[in-house]
Amino acid sequence: MRIALTITALLILAMPAAAQEQPDPALIELLREAANEVDSFEDHFDAQVWLTDMSSRLARQVENPQERIEILKRVHREATRAELPPELVLAVIDVESNFDRFAISVAGARGLMQIMPFWLKEIGRPNDNLMHIETNLRFGCTILKYYLEIEKGNLPRALGRYNGSLGKRKYPNKVLDKLRLKWFRG
Repeated sequence: MRIALTITALLILAMPAAAQEQPDPALIELLREAANEVDSFEDHFDAQVWLTDMSSRLARQVENPQERIEILKRVHREATRAELPPELVLAVIDVESNFDRFAISVAGARGLMQIMPFWLKEIGRPNDNLMHIETNLRFGCTILKYYLEIEKGNLPRALGRYNGSLGKRKYPNKVLDKLRLKWFRG
């Protein structure tokens, strides 16, 4: 009961003033279910707080609450697996695809984290689908973590490698601005 009240209170605080009449019961239930099945959080309360907070930030880009929660759960799981801050991964996705899981760039990069298809051949998995959220996030988080290690923790340089713009500041600055202004940990 305490957790349900906390979710409701967080949703109300996260909503714009015009929408504060009644929180969406479907979203409350999705958050409750998501928190119970997400294994990358230390406890259910942390899951509910994070999912509620991030869901409100993502609502404009992903209108469907079920899809939004599913993306957030998977981002948290894959980022945690790769030992990356989930908020950083959200900032990368925001810049790379604007959360369009079917995005294809002019260069042919695919999905949320804009993974180049050549990686599938490189690792011997040519039949994997980069539009599949979990596959895309697994590849993207692994690649980003690798670049972060190569650059000895230098995030702007790692982001430049990720984007193929090493040595240039435009892309890293976009991601870092999204991280600082939108996806910061509250």
